[in-house]
Amino acid sequence: NAAGGINGKKIEYKFQDDQNDTEKSVNAYNSLKDWGMQMLVGTVTSNPCTAVVEQTHNDNMFQLTPSATAVESIQYDNAFRMCFSDPNQGIASADYIADHKLASKIAVIYNSSDPYSSGIYQKFAAEAKPKGLNIVAAEAFTADSKTDFSVQIQKAKSAGAEMVFLPIYYQEASLILAHFTPKYFGCDGMDGILALDGFDKSLAEDLMFLTPFTPDSKDDKTQTFVKAYKKAFKDTPIQFAADAYDCIYTIKAAAEKAKITPDMSISDMSDALKKSMTEIELSCLTAKSIKWSADGEPTKEPTVVVVKNGAYDIAE
Repeated sequence: NAAGGINGKKIEYKFQDDQNDTEKSVNAYNSLKDWGMQMLVGTVTSNPCTAVVEQTHNDNMFQLTPSATAVESIQYDNAFRMCFSDPNQGIASADYIADHKLASKIAVIYNSSDPYSSGIYQKFAAEAKPKGLNIVAAEAFTADSKTDFSVQIQKAKSAGAEMVFLPIYYQEASLILAHFTPKYFGCDGMDGILALDGFDKSLAEDLMFLTPFTPDSKDDKTQTFVKAYKKAFKDTPIQFAADAYDCIYTIKAAAEKAKITPDMSISDMSDALKKSMTEIELSCLTAKSIKWSADGEPTKEPTVVVVKNGAYDIAE
């Protein structure tokens, strides 16, 4: 807004917390719609986003999710995403492990009750075999059993796993890392583990994971963002913050390309943005170069980081 907003018009923001709950996410959407929302940045996670996209589709409202990775989260033509989808993360992880010869005997521990986790696992497993990776154990847990991983860990040990693939969030991963010390590889849900209260950072040493953003990158764009974020929120941003930040400037670029104006109907605005999203190419925090196809999926190169001495570093 300080730089003129979008097409010379200031932007008004309103926020709702869906608490990763599908019912609350739909209620939040309706509250925002009643307020006068014209386009949506959200939601953060896959299950709520899959519920909300049904509503935005019915209303033909433009939706850009920063970090909902399930395929179903953007299943309609009004919805786009900033992050990689679950399939892309699973494929990219298997390719990276195989191409860099990190391990050949892989165990997987995943959350079968979470579309994010199970979706990544399924694509990882499909890609692993032709890449010469042997999945020696694939052990699931659910939302009701995510505090005790002794059974899964023991099966991975017994199978002789050289690496454990963890397509899960960092809270659960932190409990696994404390009891087993092979190589570990995760996805973007791992981002934030070093900031987890009470976590011994040494347990994450050499952990590798896919992420579109690391606050330790030395490029000017990242460092400017990190400095401003710390000043505003007294905290270090992780990829969820960077994805959301990029969403705002993506909407700005697409809206200016489409020459949208505030007096347009929500549906006309959405139709214009659908077209312009496929015509822009940006350099942003989470990608040196990113474009979108009509199915809402981004095209960008994955980045792998590794934990070294309690900090994130870009893997070679």
